[in-house]
Amino acid sequence: MIYTNQNWKKEALKRKKNILTKYKPAIEKNSSHGSFFSKKNRPKKILKPLIKLAFLIGFIALVSLAGAFFWFSKELPKSTELLTKQPLPSTKIYDRTGQILLNDANSDFKRIKISLNELPEYVKWSTIVAEDRTFYSHHGINFRGLIRAIFVNIITGGSKSQGGSSISQQFIKNALLSSEKTYSRKIKEAILTWQLERKFSKDEILEMYFNEIPYGGTAYGIEAASEKYFNKSAKDLTLAEAATLAAIPQAPSYYSPYGSHKDKLLARKDWVLNSLAEEGYISQEKADEAKKQNLEFSNISSAIMAPHFVFYVRDLIAQKYGDQALEEGGLKIITTLDMEQQKNAEQAIAENLEKNVTKYNAKNAALVAMNPKTGEITAMVGSTNYFDNDNDGAVNVAIRPRQPGSSFKPLVYALAFEKGYSPQTIVFDVITKFKAEPTDYTPHNYSEHYFGPVSMKKALAGSLNVPAVKTMYLVGVDNILNLIEKMGYTTFNDRSRFGLSIVLGGGEVKLLEHVAGYASFANNGEYHAPMAILKVEDKDGKNLEENKPEDNRAKKIFKPQTVKLLNNVLSDNNERAYVFGQSNYLTLDSRPVAAKTGTTNDYKDAWTVGYTPSLVAGVWVGNTRGEAMKTSADGSAVAAPIWNAFMKKTLENKPVENFMAPDSLSLPDKPMLNGKFFTEIKLKVDKLTGEALDFNNSGENVEERTYRLVHNILHYVNKNNPLSPAPEKPWEIDENYSNFEVPIEEWAKKNDYQTILDLPKGYEKYLNNEQTLEVINNQPATEITIVKPYNNEQIYEENFPYVLEATVDKAENYAKIDWYYKKMDNNNGNFIGYQSVNGKNNIYTWTDAPETGSYYIYAILSDKNNQTIKSSEIRVERK
Repeated sequence: MIYTNQNWKKEALKRKKNILTKYKPAIEKNSSHGSFFSKKNRPKKILKPLIKLAFLIGFIALVSLAGAFFWFSKELPKSTELLTKQPLPSTKIYDRTGQILLNDANSDFKRIKISLNELPEYVKWSTIVAEDRTFYSHHGINFRGLIRAIFVNIITGGSKSQGGSSISQQFIKNALLSSEKTYSRKIKEAILTWQLERKFSKDEILEMYFNEIPYGGTAYGIEAASEKYFNKSAKDLTLAEAATLAAIPQAPSYYSPYGSHKDKLLARKDWVLNSLAEEGYISQEKADEAKKQNLEFSNISSAIMAPHFVFYVRDLIAQKYGDQALEEGGLKIITTLDMEQQKNAEQAIAENLEKNVTKYNAKNAALVAMNPKTGEITAMVGSTNYFDNDNDGAVNVAIRPRQPGSSFKPLVYALAFEKGYSPQTIVFDVITKFKAEPTDYTPHNYSEHYFGPVSMKKALAGSLNVPAVKTMYLVGVDNILNLIEKMGYTTFNDRSRFGLSIVLGGGEVKLLEHVAGYASFANNGEYHAPMAILKVEDKDGKNLEENKPEDNRAKKIFKPQTVKLLNNVLSDNNERAYVFGQSNYLTLDSRPVAAKTGTTNDYKDAWTVGYTPSLVAGVWVGNTRGEAMKTSADGSAVAAPIWNAFMKKTLENKPVENFMAPDSLSLPDKPMLNGKFFTEIKLKVDKLTGEALDFNNSGENVEERTYRLVHNILHYVNKNNPLSPAPEKPWEIDENYSNFEVPIEEWAKKNDYQTILDLPKGYEKYLNNEQTLEVINNQPATEITIVKPYNNEQIYEENFPYVLEATVDKAENYAKIDWYYKKMDNNNGNFIGYQSVNGKNNIYTWTDAPETGSYYIYAILSDKNNQTIKSSEIRVERK
């Protein structure tokens, strides 16, 4: 038989049927023993329909893809003529009431067509090197550029210098598609890009790109952008201007010359110029020459209100929803801005501008205000004048890193109080060298005056540097970095840069973040992240987000007692008066307010940050480009007057609020921690040999001597656990023990105090009756007389701060007065404070009320040779 295709199939089917009939019983019997139809061969039978299904799915997908190509291709432009998107829905930004329009983003939408051949060659090549260097060689999707962008962005930590999309993709994405981020949109983008490359030449695509791409705000296309930013046609752009415009499209909101990142735009412009030279389009000499060109941007419309805040909000929206949604989404944005506070802030800065410029060479200022209970930003002024190009007015200093000077100190002292130190803890204000890497560090006080033993309260209130650095050492640099990270500070990521000088402002902070940090002091130790946006609606009125202030969750940072103690210090004008004077700009008449100033050593930055329980505000003053002010331009002189004017105006007619008083302190029985800086030791001494004797000895060569023994705080305190027992051999534990101790030994010699070196030989055997702060001379003296309090006076808590007064005869012979109080049933004196002798009548303000009970008040008068005289003891009742 001759087999044809048909009869061969018939014969094969016939044979298969015969086999099945003949061997069916055996097959059924042995189906589990490896036959043709056994489990072993079943996969072949299953695989066959799966293959058919796969072919069917593939066929359907192919047809669908072809259909998609056909369907989507209808959206391609028919020519290179402009694609009209007008009227674009305009994004509007409002104040917190939703009634005051701060900015209408697209009110002057503009797109103007220009031909590619009208543009200078460097305009064309600037865009190509910035966005798509292989534009003329790829077929729509630049895979090499995409991989390179991913790699560069990873190693630069997310730098915006590299983009991944080709010029063709960018045109499709911006001109034809929505801003939604979905797989279907990505597929659509790829299909349209491929079709675009098939339909148009590279030059035609580039021309469409130049006429359609958004350049920020209301400018679509390079001609509109050139008119908007440089007030000229794109055909007249200089090389530097062309590179600047090429730098914008990758992130139009971020790189706006009117926004907060103008310096980043200029840096990217220089990168474009260098890239042109690297690719051989211009020489490096021309690139360097173009970098030096002073760019003069056109003035932004003055119709915008609170411009720094508006651009801050625009950045937040662009980061979350994308530039296209911001520019074309028709969003309605309700912000947290309080226009009354905003006007107060602008007015306070304007009123002080002339004085600051002429007297202090301080041309710029910034102010941020917040509600500490919610984190809402209620006012933001980023510079004295947003429209002042000569002083980079568009730069928002409120969100730029600047050195805070001493305004950083409260953060360190707050952490010290949290660890167990207290405002009464004594630290010695004497020049001290600290061991540090790479070199030792010796801080100095601003005034170069040093006060000896001072409480932490006095040190912080007077902004003394040496005690602040000692407190920083006791607290630990890593601990303060951990704290400020929790408090939202973002400028301390490279921890290796920071050491003890951080307490004096050695690290940079942003004013906005600094104000938010202080807000936790006003808010019972709880931190709220700054909030600028209350509500966002799309063009159809649908809520995209709504942020209720009460839902802005607080983060617990400090114990309530910690901030009560800190607020007590920063709100005590009497305590700071010895440095700042009684009359200063850190008070608000009878309204309680806490405040701190800061000034950098080079006079480039001056600060004042302060708060009530319901309002916190911070002011920075300086020059945007880092030019130093005059040497008298400290925070109290240039920043505090602005802060004071803003706070007074804003709080006018508002209820007076008081800070919560600290709980009564139970101080540990340890020198320095308990507010007592020396211990008193009485010893019997042989006058001939100078050796210590048993107290039972007597005779003409035996005398009783009293020694006032001083040590540094590390002698009594393990800095990592201050409330633990004193270390047995502190000089072996702490590397800075001797550095702390040596200058105190020198101070002791000058001030009639003693150290271990001054005790008589063999004192160790008799050191068993150590008493704290027992007064040397118990006999009354006529040289000093306490006028106030009077004997048996009753003093109530509301009398504090309480004024102590003493008269000194022959005042010219005396240097200082130390004030003490002690319980009637205890001989241990408690140090109140000290003052310089200022003539016959001397007044000192006692700020911290002791617990109720009966007390003696007395004073010790020291002459210029450190000889001391004790006053009479005045009995008082603390009710």
